[in-house]
Amino acid sequence: MWGIQRRAEMESNEKTVREAYRLAEGNVLDGDGFLALFTEDGSFNDMSTSQSFRGEQIPQVIAGLARSFPDVHRELLEVHAFGDVVAVELRIQGTHLGGFPTPAGEIPPTGNRIDVPAADLWYLRDGKIERFNCYNAMNVWLDQIGVHPDFKSAVEATGTAATTA
Repeated sequence: MWGIQRRAEMESNEKTVREAYRLAEGNVLDGDGFLALFTEDGSFNDMSTSQSFRGEQIPQVIAGLARSFPDVHRELLEVHAFGDVVAVELRIQGTHLGGFPTPAGEIPPTGNRIDVPAADLWYLRDGKIERFNCYNAMNVWLDQIGVHPDFKSAVEATGTAATTA
């Protein structure tokens, strides 16, 4: 009996996570529905930027991404439910048609397509999302919209700092 109940719980958790992805698609974008899948104290953690979002901030995150990439789509490659944890390997795809916010200012739209590898860990409690940790390859993302690292300046800055120390 326990095995059947546990399997049903894992299937239910996977269904909740798949619904979260559906609601965050550019052609659906239902922030209220997305938020409703979370526990009252739930969090959305963007691990690539070390930012954490709660409550009404959560739907703002998916809306912000859709402003930059109105056709945002997540291609789910692998979905595995392990009790109250659902692990997903995916690709975040879309076209850069809106400004992309950064700490230094907004990157204007380039029209470039993105296809960014990512992995998400969803932690559920009583059928609701307690914590969503999103790990995306931000270096790939930035490269695909035309933002390339300035290694020369970094090396020069490091060299200057070392000689003045």
